[in-house]
Amino acid sequence: MYEKLERRTFLAMLVLVSLAFVFLMKPFTGPIFWAVAIALIFHPVQQWLLGKLGDRPNTVAFLTLILCMVIVVIPVMVLVSSLVAEGVSLYQQIQSGELRPGEYLDRINQSFPAIQSLLSQFDIDFSGLRERAVNAVVGGSQFLAKQALGVGQNTFQFFLSLALMVYLAFFLLRDGTRLVELLIKALPLGDERERLLFAKFAEVTRATVKGNLLIAIIQGALGGLIFWILGINGALLWGVVMAVVSLLPAVGAAIVWVPVAIYLAAIGEIVSAAVLTAFGVIVIGLADNLLRPIFVGRDTKLPDYMVLLSTLGGIVMFGINGFVMGPLVAALFMAFWGIFIREFGEYDVALVGVAPDEPRSEQAPGDDQPAAS
Repeated sequence: MYEKLERRTFLAMLVLVSLAFVFLMKPFTGPIFWAVAIALIFHPVQQWLLGKLGDRPNTVAFLTLILCMVIVVIPVMVLVSSLVAEGVSLYQQIQSGELRPGEYLDRINQSFPAIQSLLSQFDIDFSGLRERAVNAVVGGSQFLAKQALGVGQNTFQFFLSLALMVYLAFFLLRDGTRLVELLIKALPLGDERERLLFAKFAEVTRATVKGNLLIAIIQGALGGLIFWILGINGALLWGVVMAVVSLLPAVGAAIVWVPVAIYLAAIGEIVSAAVLTAFGVIVIGLADNLLRPIFVGRDTKLPDYMVLLSTLGGIVMFGINGFVMGPLVAALFMAFWGIFIREFGEYDVALVGVAPDEPRSEQAPGDDQPAAS
């Protein structure tokens, strides 16, 4: 009895200390998650370098990390800084009156009166819709301006998070395999199940990060290119915005280029509107419809609707990190239920009382009782 009490007390303290550690690490969720993502994505590169350089884990991890910085981290920082600068410029132009979003909407309404008739059928007031759209544009540009000011004021915190992510990524690249084996030994889920779940975690993380980021880069570059060719102001800004919104499946970059095409048609730029529409539907749209199932849906083994719902839910719950965390949670959910169905789905042992491989008895109740002597 005393040994059972000791064991239960130890397990209770283990749970409490583990929960306390999770809450302690909560402020660093972003850097920790992206360090894990970097280690998983660049693991094949690390293995290739190990084959070339031999058993030199520190050197290999350092070179892999340098390659990650050059390919991913530095370009993303440059892109984000460009987005913030363009957003500040847009906000200043709106504040000075150089850009008037309300006038653009009025021009569309005048050129296409059927839009107002259609809205009235659904009891939607155009003036209220106009006001909300203008507030959304002004609020978005103001948000970017505040983010620029916030980055300047929180430079130390930003670089601290970046340094923490890089520092953790180095050790995860170097010691990741041993850490996984240690977790498999520690977790009481069964080694086979744990290996399957860790493999699913790595597979989904690689697929969502590589796939979504690659699709975002392609769609943003294509959108910015066509805006620049057509002479639309802020091509870089709108290209980056299209890259960000392309993380949302199904809608994506169309949120940006469709209103612009409508406005071009409203001001009489019919050729430009037709070119933008054709390019958006054929090139940008196909890039999403063809590449996303290949890079994301196929590797995560999630249906398209599950990718969409989990991405939207992840962004609502986790912020920008949710475009990875959402599909990851969905994939782990399906993996857990897949294990449950495979191992316990044939028979409910607790209710039936027979082993999975044991045939059910066809005897009537009471037939298995021995005859009374």
